[in-house]
Amino acid sequence: MNITQLNAISPIDGRYRGKVAQLANYFSEEALIKYRVLVEIEYFIALCEIPLPQLSDFDSSLFPALKEVYENFTSEDAQKIKDIEKVTNHDVKAVEYFIKEKFDALGLQKYKEFIHFGLTSQDINNTAIPLSIKDAVSEVYIEELTAVLNRLKELATDWAHISMLARTHGQPASPTRLGKEIEVFVVRLEEQMKFLTKIPNAAKFGGATGNYNAHKVAYPSIDWKEFGSNFVNNKLGLYHSFPTTQIEHYDHMASLFDALKRINTILIDLDRDIWTYVAMDYFKQKIKEGEVGSSAMPHKVNPIDFENSEGNLGIANALFEHLSAKLPVSRMQRDLTDSTVLRNVGVPFGHTLIAFASTLKGLNKLLLNEGKFKEELENNWAVVAEAIQTILRREGYPNPYEALKGLTRTNEKINQNSIANFIDSLEISDEIKAELKVITPSNYTGI
Repeated sequence: MNITQLNAISPIDGRYRGKVAQLANYFSEEALIKYRVLVEIEYFIALCEIPLPQLSDFDSSLFPALKEVYENFTSEDAQKIKDIEKVTNHDVKAVEYFIKEKFDALGLQKYKEFIHFGLTSQDINNTAIPLSIKDAVSEVYIEELTAVLNRLKELATDWAHISMLARTHGQPASPTRLGKEIEVFVVRLEEQMKFLTKIPNAAKFGGATGNYNAHKVAYPSIDWKEFGSNFVNNKLGLYHSFPTTQIEHYDHMASLFDALKRINTILIDLDRDIWTYVAMDYFKQKIKEGEVGSSAMPHKVNPIDFENSEGNLGIANALFEHLSAKLPVSRMQRDLTDSTVLRNVGVPFGHTLIAFASTLKGLNKLLLNEGKFKEELENNWAVVAEAIQTILRREGYPNPYEALKGLTRTNEKINQNSIANFIDSLEISDEIKAELKVITPSNYTGI
């Protein structure tokens, strides 16, 4: 059965496939196989460059032909490897046999036993997977997150001078500016992106139990640790973890997933705030012709984009949380649980990208209801009490906090007139009274 949007089990491969299709280049089974082939080919070339005695006569002009094996990798190649795997019942061994067939075709039979020489499958997996994650983050994730970030920057600038009533504990509080509240999220995201780019993309490379046993016994005079570090760091562009067991200890990968989770959490916070502002009528939403907000209530225009984003971010975070908690734990020199969960690494990335797209779509639909902002401020003159009592403190007025508390903590409506009458009742100079009367909910917004 061909998988379609209608019969796929996961919405990532079904309903939302169009939003995450580019991730297939990094996290699909075919992509994983391709990255494995890449590592195997580059490893063989690195052995030639030592050179090992048996590879000293290998013609380096053939290196481009070898690289073409992964550079021109096709779906047919991937299927060939899957067919070999049906016999071997081992995915990495199937890659080795596939490359050996390529060597036969190139007339390189005498060198093919140095494919996968001295390695265990995790030397391939623990380089291929970090490499795919690194590429996905740098080539897709950062671009999608930056699109959201840039839109937030634009809105922070556009709304820089929109005064708004703040709410702490849900209650009216000292006024702020809408642009500044958006800028809070800009700075939070930028800080996490800085951290994200500093996390090493760590990889394990060292044989069956991480000690280069097979390498050392075959060629004891070669510094295999130096070779491995050079290969991982300089050839693959990853960070060589050493010493390790049979597998990478995943501490840095866990740190990466935690960082991605924090970024998602910030966006959940944004989604909920914007959702609330829409509910408060601070924003209207652009209406798409023909769109239906409710099957029963014709008037409704729901903030569904922010709801969709929040839901997908929650799923992504649950998976990132499990990955970061589980991967660093493996029984003794290794068990298979890391391999099992890593096959799902693309899933939280998929839900994250869906969420980014939804948040961005929602932000682009917002229409500022400036009148509502002014109305809210006008209805909450009590918030200038903080300003008045602070100036009175400056002037040495006795018990200013208590005086304002007595005024504002009543059930009577506080408005501009009641504030002005209160100021007039104070035993202070006319100059200070004039200073206090200039303060309004709209201009008491700080720096």
